Amino acid sequence: MDIVSLLLAGVTAGMLAGLLGIGGGTIIVPVIVIILDAQSVSADVMIKIAVGTSLATIAVSALPSIYVHHRKGAIEWPVVRRLTPWIMAGAIVGVVIVDLLPGKILHIAFIGFLVIAAIRTLAGTVEGKRQLPGLAGMAGIGLVNGVISSMMGIAGGVINVPFFSYCSMPIRRAVATAATVGMPLALISAVSYAITGQNEVGLPESSIGYINLPIFAGVVSASVLFAPLGARLAHIIPERTLGLLFSLFLLVMAGRMIWSLL
Repeated sequence: MDIVSLLLAGVTAGMLAGLLGIGGGTIIVPVIVIILDAQSVSADVMIKIAVGTSLATIAVSALPSIYVHHRKGAIEWPVVRRLTPWIMAGAIVGVVIVDLLPGKILHIAFIGFLVIAAIRTLAGTVEGKRQLPGLAGMAGIGLVNGVISSMMGIAGGVINVPFFSYCSMPIRRAVATAATVGMPLALISAVSYAITGQNEVGLPESSIGYINLPIFAGVVSASVLFAPLGARLAHIIPERTLGLLFSLFLLVMAGRMIWSLL
């Protein structure tokens, strides 16, 4: 196992989790796929392990960045309370779907997600003049977000940050709130992946369902240390510069994952 790659993925994911509120799954999943591909792990199982393990790392690494955002008073806690139950319900549904899907379909879907996320980030986040929807609207957004996020191994920030911003929430508060909502989403998803993968054939050693413990430990050890730094930088560094670099990175990761399918 390439420990250096895992540590670098953890550092980058931790920074971006605090900086952009995205959880870091868009980085962790491709890196895990590359590592497992080099170990000749079955393609059908590989992507599921990458997604499940990514969510397990996010559930832990999100905590330090949430603490920093909370101390700065940037989290909209009423929004977190309204959205979290629905996003957790959607996450469970997403995991069940993943367990039934062939791994190759999920692999292709994640590549498409990376490209869309890169384009969305390049386009920038525009603050709108709308208000957050009522109960039905929040339930719908939460369910859809939970399903997509748990299937892609992310914490939902790629969806939540532009949604909050569109509903007139200042961008820094949108990042902080998205990071906070992402923690329970990642936690319930990780538990679900550990359960649904129990009887899967061809799992690597030291795996609990679709969560691989050595990979989890390698990523978390670095991401937890750097998540608070990312949260502090979120209030300093120009977002447009970071968004450009992040978009380019996503496109490179998408290209590498396409290569692994060939």
